[in-house]
Amino acid sequence: MGDAIKNKEENKYNKLIVVLSVVIPLAVAALFGVNLKKLGFDVEPLSFLPPIYATVNGLTAIVLVAAVMAIKNGKQKLHENLMKFAISLSVAFLVMYVAYHMTSDSTEFGGEGTIKYIYYFILITHIILSVVIIPFVLITYVRAITKSFERHKKIARITYPLWLYVAVTGVVVYLMISPYYVH
Repeated sequence: MGDAIKNKEENKYNKLIVVLSVVIPLAVAALFGVNLKKLGFDVEPLSFLPPIYATVNGLTAIVLVAAVMAIKNGKQKLHENLMKFAISLSVAFLVMYVAYHMTSDSTEFGGEGTIKYIYYFILITHIILSVVIIPFVLITYVRAITKSFERHKKIARITYPLWLYVAVTGVVVYLMISPYYVH
């Protein structure tokens, strides 16, 4: 397939990438602010979810590393399947994260001193990059499915470390705040 055809095929997805890159963070932010109990719904807090979605983040990190190893070893189909799995894990994380925050009050970090600054640095960079990574993942994926592999490889070099950072820091944030969860 020629570059012009590949680019045209990619362009079909650009509007969807832009829409999803805006809608997903806005929806998460809006739903994060919705507490079903405060709205009068009789719902039990989903307090069991944080360790599960932290585990999903950790699994995402492992799957990302395995996917890179697979492609470096020429196992394209395995790489493709692992990347689809990583995307599915990220979507599952997002659903659980939003569900938890819609049914539970936010937990404040109780650490003091230097650890508090470290926690907030990790948390803030995690949040910012979790928004930034959305279009990168989508563009990287589209370049793969349109078989624009050279362009896929170029952006994957940026997407991979960012996504890995988001996955790993998701686990770190959980581990740092978990002692302060109200059970």
